Amino acid sequence: MFKLPSLNRFSSRKEWETACWQEMLKSKTLLKSLVTSYERHNLVMRAAVREGINSGKRFRQIAREMGLSLQTVSSIKKALREGDYRSYRERSKTERKKKIYGSHPSKKKPYRYYRRTKYGKVYMHHY
Repeated sequence: MFKLPSLNRFSSRKEWETACWQEMLKSKTLLKSLVTSYERHNLVMRAAVREGINSGKRFRQIAREMGLSLQTVSSIKKALREGDYRSYRERSKTERKKKIYGSHPSKKKPYRYYRRTKYGKVYMHHY
């Protein structure tokens, strides 16, 4: 029978989560029963991409062979560098550029504008 470590033994949830993951890795049957086939597929694909990157293959070649997007291959490359895998969607939440809102419009006003009248277009100047 598998038993997770108690949460109150750890100072943070992150430490507890890491300890639980280490215990789960020891039990193949537990891991097999908790992980779906889709999650297993994703893990295998990430490992294969990592192997391709380490062997020196180009991103496009890896993406074509595995049937993955370049974004996925790139995020796995970043995971190799940083040591922690985060999906493209997760990274975009924190690394997205902040919008800067100004107090005035950035577009210049035209020096003249036109009105359509029954006589045709009449151009008028801004004052």
